[in-house]
Amino acid sequence: MAEAICLFTKGTIIIKSPKKSPIFLRMIVLVFAMVCGVYICSVCLNQTNFGTTSKLLNVEINKRHCCDYEVDRSQTPYAHYPKPETFSRAECACNPVRYFAIFSMQRSGSGWFETLLNSHTNVSSNGEIFSVKERRNNVTSILTTLDRVYNLDWFTSASKNQCSAAVGFKWMLNQGLMENHKEIVEYFNNRGVSVIFLFRRNLLRRMVSVLANSFDRYAKLLNGTHKSHVHSLEEADTLSRYKPVIDLSSLVTDLKQMDQRVSEALEYFSSTRHIRLYYEDLVKNRTVGCFFTSQGTVDI
Repeated sequence: MAEAICLFTKGTIIIKSPKKSPIFLRMIVLVFAMVCGVYICSVCLNQTNFGTTSKLLNVEINKRHCCDYEVDRSQTPYAHYPKPETFSRAECACNPVRYFAIFSMQRSGSGWFETLLNSHTNVSSNGEIFSVKERRNNVTSILTTLDRVYNLDWFTSASKNQCSAAVGFKWMLNQGLMENHKEIVEYFNNRGVSVIFLFRRNLLRRMVSVLANSFDRYAKLLNGTHKSHVHSLEEADTLSRYKPVIDLSSLVTDLKQMDQRVSEALEYFSSTRHIRLYYEDLVKNRTVGCFFTSQGTVDI
């Protein structure tokens, strides 16, 4: 609108302000009402989404709550219901899983023993996972690796289906186990992990096996390849032809050190749930021990 200009006297000018348009005022009121409406709607939607999410979470928690009444009460701390992040256990989500770890020393029959365990459909023993140094650099890396194994998120050739009844691995005493025993004992007791000690009674034979294996690592007697574990009588006969030389001056000291190492391991982990096995006893009598799972027992 054009402004009204009035002239009264010479040199005097009076300017009148224009009248406010009612349409402009209505537009302001309309915009304000729209903003308020949008704000109120957003608040209502947020409250609705929160309630829906809470209900979904409650439903999910209720669905995942498992209780196996067939498990003996004394075994309850050792029956677990892991929730893997990499896959779904589906109908086996409420099947209890036992956690175990095989503590041993090189050339003590742990590979053979682990093969027996893995012959069971629902048992997974994942080998020497701490042979890789990065996994045992410190306590944090060790515990992180253990969490992955016992959460069923560790995949190897020994990994079974989602209905695994027992999962574990073998751990050599010289792979960070003894140096971090306090933290590992606490972890095992909190998580309900069972320890299987597997050693050899005849430490001299173990020493001979260590020397022979070390020699074959470079000699590669089996058609130019090195095998830590043989799978036939012919392979065993070939490797047995090597006769290692033993330093008699340090023999007694070396055997005492081996025995002391075993004694320390038994002492450090005495507060865990454990069983002690010897390779010679298992070879002579395979019913000496048995490994319990929710699907039954695996005779060893």
